[in-house]
Amino acid sequence: MNLKLAVRSLLKAPFVTVVATVSLALGIGANAAIFSLYNQLILRPLPVPQTDRLVNLSAPGPKPGSQSCNQAGECEDVFSYPMFRDLEQQQTVFTGLAAHVAFSASLAARGQTLAGGGMLVSGSYFPVLGVQPALGRLLGPDDDKVAGESHVVVLSHAYWETRFARDPNVLNTTLTINGQPMTIVGVAPRGFEGTTLGTEPKVFVPITMRGLMQPNFGQLFDNRRGYWAYLFARLKPGISITQAQSALNVPYHAIINDVEAPLQKGMSDQTMARFKARVVTLAPGARGQSSVHAQAEAPLTLLLGVTAFVLLIACANIANLLLARAAARAGEMAVRLSIGASRWQLIRQLLTESCLLAALGGVTGLLVARWTLDLMTSLLPDNQATMIDVHLDATVLLFAAVLTLGTGLLFGLFPALHSTRPELSSSLKGQAGQPSGARAAARFRTSLATAQIALSMALLVAAGLFVKSLINVSRVDLGLKVDNVVTFSISPALIGYKPEQSLALFERLEGELSSQPGVTGVTDSLVPLLAGSNWGSDVGVEGFKAGPDTDSNSRFNEVGPGYFRTLGIPLMSGREFTRADAGTSAKVAIVNEAFAKKFGLGRDAVGKRMGAGGWNGPKDIEIVGLAQNAKYSEVKRDIPPVFFRPYRQDDKLGFINFYLRTAIDPEQLISTIPKVVARLDPNLPVEDVKTMPQQVRDNVFLDRFISVLATAFASIATLLAAIGLYGVLAYTVAQRTREIGLRMALGAAPSRVRGMIFRQVGVMTLVGGAIGLAAAIGLGRLAQSLLYQLQGSDPAVLAGAAVALTIVALGAGFIPAHRASQVEPMRALRYE
Repeated sequence: MNLKLAVRSLLKAPFVTVVATVSLALGIGANAAIFSLYNQLILRPLPVPQTDRLVNLSAPGPKPGSQSCNQAGECEDVFSYPMFRDLEQQQTVFTGLAAHVAFSASLAARGQTLAGGGMLVSGSYFPVLGVQPALGRLLGPDDDKVAGESHVVVLSHAYWETRFARDPNVLNTTLTINGQPMTIVGVAPRGFEGTTLGTEPKVFVPITMRGLMQPNFGQLFDNRRGYWAYLFARLKPGISITQAQSALNVPYHAIINDVEAPLQKGMSDQTMARFKARVVTLAPGARGQSSVHAQAEAPLTLLLGVTAFVLLIACANIANLLLARAAARAGEMAVRLSIGASRWQLIRQLLTESCLLAALGGVTGLLVARWTLDLMTSLLPDNQATMIDVHLDATVLLFAAVLTLGTGLLFGLFPALHSTRPELSSSLKGQAGQPSGARAAARFRTSLATAQIALSMALLVAAGLFVKSLINVSRVDLGLKVDNVVTFSISPALIGYKPEQSLALFERLEGELSSQPGVTGVTDSLVPLLAGSNWGSDVGVEGFKAGPDTDSNSRFNEVGPGYFRTLGIPLMSGREFTRADAGTSAKVAIVNEAFAKKFGLGRDAVGKRMGAGGWNGPKDIEIVGLAQNAKYSEVKRDIPPVFFRPYRQDDKLGFINFYLRTAIDPEQLISTIPKVVARLDPNLPVEDVKTMPQQVRDNVFLDRFISVLATAFASIATLLAAIGLYGVLAYTVAQRTREIGLRMALGAAPSRVRGMIFRQVGVMTLVGGAIGLAAAIGLGRLAQSLLYQLQGSDPAVLAGAAVALTIVALGAGFIPAHRASQVEPMRALRYE
């Protein structure tokens, strides 16, 4: 019965129903979308049994030698392969200890070669996780006993579906991975995509095959100074993380002090003490190992707060609408109370109406959530967008349902309590034109509108900060010219090319690409520009005095002839690399200004000698050029010291990135590149074809992502606040019609009446704006780490938000003020 009455009641007031539904849909939909993203990237555990017993291992401290880290975590998290095997054998607190590392894969099957990602895993990987195969078997301890001998592979379920159409006969057939024939022995379970969020391995290969999967790796399984393996484990029942950490460090310290410390050379006493004091730390591993968790947590938490503000503003709007409607229904409530209805019955009826209203908003909000997720994925780079599932899962639907019920109760409770107060005589005698609400209701409506203004101010400031930060990012001087440049990469080593064959292919491809219509320059590099890749090496430089603890590290790149000219990087002195800088010719390098400054070369770098073997190694490379500083891996990071070598002097090169400058539309060239490569080798995949401006945008996608969403949510919030303020003022004018008519009958000018309304607007805006500014400054401090070259309390942004909100508030008050000034005194007095 209550539900039928609620439906009829909402149908009688279509304006209130539509406005409330749209407002709630925007608030609930935005919250559900951001929560969906937050759940996927921050909260969701791995789809494996008993994730609460999984732990991730890390070993902070000095790691002399080589380090290789990726999206699974920081370089502090990686271990050497011998240390992994030692701990695996000597630990007593885990049911198993596993290692893994991602790798790039070229996958050839059924006459087609495609590029993809793979995961090198120890034989304990799947047993520790406790997953079961969808088909065949998974890798086990017998598959990683001897380096280079286990030519077996497990397919991911998604790869099996898309590439092999779920063919059960795929078992025991051959899949060629990076030129190596591998026997397919099983398929991983549905939904399992490895333990590193952000990577979607198509294949799982024994970790002992790394030397064959990555030719540049070599057979370095015995190198204790090479750190590259990520480790995780499963706790034994009854063992806590603290207990496991204490027990594990007993064998770890013995290995560090007795085995690894004697291997360290040229280390100072202070660094040696830190090396010996290293400890293994354990952290909860329910979500796997991924740097995405840390990178996404701050911006998504901030966006959750922003959408919560939007929902609060929407709730305030609807509470005001219901209060206004309650005033119109005061007579109805009084009659029902007078003929015996209990107050609880009326409250229950009104709460049913508000919850039904919320349900309509919640259902519509699911559409808004889906559209918002689509918008968010469109703002992400292609490799990041694949992480996001735009479908709303059961967790998100439950969140939306709880949010819907909560908002229904939140915005409906006070109007229900207020409109059912047992003041029967005054309500039954109430006449049109007189204030029918108590002062408490009027104060409550004004307070809600003021709170909306405060929240809108905070959101406008936040949006302004992120927009200004994005503008600062867009104005960064890259030091190179990216317009009309197309980039792509190829990895011939992954399909079996020898290094000398790869070099020959690169030269042939340079010639083919140079002959294409509109192409004005072609060059290449080992390290992709502005792609987040950082390759470094300790160096020795002529005239630079260094010791064991001196920072002598520099980033490096291997590039082709014409690299600086093609990318518009000026040479301050010296020369470019030429085709003659190859093979057995004299070793040469070009350094940037940051390198010359760090190592004390100044403008006289050309002619000096350096070495890439560390501070005390041979200095067998002549510096032939000094280049102007240009961004290396990140748009927002300071330019590091960089030295460049000719790629033709690298006899182990197996992959490279090309850059083509064109005088025509770069999009035309993008479709041509795969055809040119296919003429040379139809089995060679072309990877990451894009324009350099797109590469730059992808590099700062997080800034654009936050700015667009924060601006969109702030705009919605401000619109809702304006509607709420308009509603309060319009209702106030309607209730004060008799008072205004009397004032005008006594001689008050229309301008004075308008001023009275605008004064009310001014007071509410001033109070709400002041509160909002204080909240915005606090919000800016929390968001400081996400801002680029900008303080969270930037005066220009604060002032701009205040001006924008004032204009919006005055606009919302204009119509009610104008209507008030047009009241006819005699008509208003006849209301009595």
